[in-house]
Amino acid sequence: MKIPGLKGFDEAAFSKYFKNTSWLMFGKILSMLVSFLIVRYLGPVSFGDLSFADALTAIVAAVGTLGLDSFIIREILNEPEKRDEILGTSLGLRIGVNVVLIPLSIGLYLVFHHFSAQPGKPLTAIVALLSLASFFKSFNVIDSYFQSQVQSKYVVHVQNICVVLSALVKILLVWINAPLIWFAAALTFDGFILAAGLVLIYHQRGLKITTWNFRSERALSLLKQSFPLILSAVMVSIYMKIDQVMLKSEGSAEVGIYSAAAKISEAWYFIPMAIVTSVFPALINARKTDPERYHKRLNNLYDLLVFISLPVAILISFLGTDIIHLLYGNRFTGAGTMLSIHIWSGIFVFFGIASSQYLINEGFTLISFQRTAAGAIINIALNFWLIPRYGGIGASIATLIACIFSAFYILFIPKTRQQGIMMLKSLFLISAIQKITKH
Repeated sequence: MKIPGLKGFDEAAFSKYFKNTSWLMFGKILSMLVSFLIVRYLGPVSFGDLSFADALTAIVAAVGTLGLDSFIIREILNEPEKRDEILGTSLGLRIGVNVVLIPLSIGLYLVFHHFSAQPGKPLTAIVALLSLASFFKSFNVIDSYFQSQVQSKYVVHVQNICVVLSALVKILLVWINAPLIWFAAALTFDGFILAAGLVLIYHQRGLKITTWNFRSERALSLLKQSFPLILSAVMVSIYMKIDQVMLKSEGSAEVGIYSAAAKISEAWYFIPMAIVTSVFPALINARKTDPERYHKRLNNLYDLLVFISLPVAILISFLGTDIIHLLYGNRFTGAGTMLSIHIWSGIFVFFGIASSQYLINEGFTLISFQRTAAGAIINIALNFWLIPRYGGIGASIATLIACIFSAFYILFIPKTRQQGIMMLKSLFLISAIQKITKH
């Protein structure tokens, strides 16, 4: 059986990309299974509190990435001799910003808690711990280096070891009936051991973090390029997480029920991210050497993502309630309907991830910001309208509509419209049918 999305990629090259992607499977699946165990153990209220705190800190932490990931890769590919300067400057910028974001997250929570109609028990310590977890993500610049060398397998090895350690810790916490705050501490532990592991593998490859250096001119250049993506990352985080924050007005249990459904729906988002990450260097090279092949590869990428996501969305739409009952038991009533709606967002998230690389390649960072800002505004507006009426179901609908609009926003911009049309053809299987009928 031939998958339409694979045609057009160099077979040997794609085999390497697929191998890199497949390395992720073990760790992601284990992490996913443990997360389901935690949801079942905590129940709707406690899991709702954890999800709310995680969503709030994630929105703030989006600033801490500084939108640098793709630019680090591009800068190293363009100036490999400046590797230490690029990595050192990027790390310095991220650490500086993330130090400031920890008290900011706590302050925002305290304001939210003070004015909340249903404040519940204070979650200040949990918010502080989750903010610290985001701080350790500063060291993901090392991941960007390995991506630029198409050596993600080294990072994946580290991630898998960390996932196993994390899984053991969390299973132990469930076994000893640990309180909620220990699970927040476990998430901070995850961030710490991953950062330590990245530094260790970097040194094992014969490189040294001590040779990195910070250069203010490079910092200004990176920030100037990435500033629209900083705002874009915040907007992405808002329209992916704001529903869990806004649902708090309906109580922690409603947040927990919705978040349990969203966790299943979003559990496999790592697949398009892994695929796109693996092919990103090849897309950059193709754009330089063969524009026709570049666009063909983008088309094939869109086809592949639809081939993966569409069958899953259809299947889970019919089995949502059964899946919720199997994984979580009887305490998450209503999550099945939310899952059946939310799962369709995945198709458009996949498109958004892939087309974002096109926008970065072409230098359309402002358009990238505009599309995510529009999605965030639509999601917030719809949540204000739908959550008081329908609770978590309303939040699911709002997320789906926001994801659709954000993905296809590029249809409204003349210079990116062709990419939007390309995605529409993939969505409705037109590209796949055309390729099949040619043979």
